[in-house]
Amino acid sequence: MEEALDTFRMNMKYYRAKKNFSQAQLAESCSCSNGMIGLMEAGKAKPSFDMIVSLAAALEVHPADLFLRNASSLQSTVRNQLETRLVADIRSVLDSNFC
Repeated sequence: MEEALDTFRMNMKYYRAKKNFSQAQLAESCSCSNGMIGLMEAGKAKPSFDMIVSLAAALEVHPADLFLRNASSLQSTVRNQLETRLVADIRSVLDSNFC
């Protein structure tokens, strides 16, 4: 649990910096206090599910990206690679067995 919280807070800081948001700007976007953002980034407060969704929306990332950086893009990449490879492999098997 502690590792997930550390990853969350580091990713939260990363995406906030990437968006050039101050803690105050992010807090305003999430309708919470600047202090709450600071506490979450310091690992002293744990966000609720609704807060995680709100943070992700404000930072324009998928909520999973707050726990595993670029999780949504990694998922798309893996899906595309699997589909490309599997389709080719399935066609090859079908062609070799049914021709």
